[in-house]
Amino acid sequence: HHVVKSVNKNVSMRMYPIFRHGKIAGAFSVFRDVTELHALGQEVKRITGVAEEFISQVQVKNELERLQVVSRDPGYMNLISQAMTVARTDATILIRGENGVGKEVFTRLIHNNSLRREKPFITVNCAAIPENLIESELFGYEEGSFTGAKRGGKIGKFQLAQGGTLFLDEIGDMPLTMQTKLLRVLQEGEIEKIGREANIPVDVRGIAA
Repeated sequence: HHVVKSVNKNVSMRMYPIFRHGKIAGAFSVFRDVTELHALGQEVKRITGVAEEFISQVQVKNELERLQVVSRDPGYMNLISQAMTVARTDATILIRGENGVGKEVFTRLIHNNSLRREKPFITVNCAAIPENLIESELFGYEEGSFTGAKRGGKIGKFQLAQGGTLFLDEIGDMPLTMQTKLLRVLQEGEIEKIGREANIPVDVRGIAA
């Protein structure tokens, strides 16, 4: 589509070659006035945007009611809307805020509006797990990998959350060496299980707070 400024019209243009003795001797073009069609297209785009915005607001309202959240603060509503938008992606998310501001509500909302909603939602409170146990808690271990390892080994939280969402609450309390390992898991999509040589692939969406 082109705009012919002199007459302020939208036109669609097609060019055709002119052959003479088997060689291209020139070309001609046919213009079709599509001004009305273009205007209609623009209006459809605008109305679609309005409709999508309205649908988004209705979804936010329904989700708040489902979660029994009574706040109608515009800032909070905007956060909910952002959370629902990002929920449809597979991005790793960090939620910041003081204790008691409802970070768990946001993680639930993100999981429930994601493509992973039918899969597990596993929560780990990093502050509640002793430092020496956090690796086995997250990644698990094989039978006999250390003294006191229970029979049959242990499945870690990452494997329990396979296909779903893993919520790491109070991540700031996790030891730095463990945070480095966690970053590698999120980048590579594999876990190192204690006592096992080969890494295990995992498909988990991470949310940290």
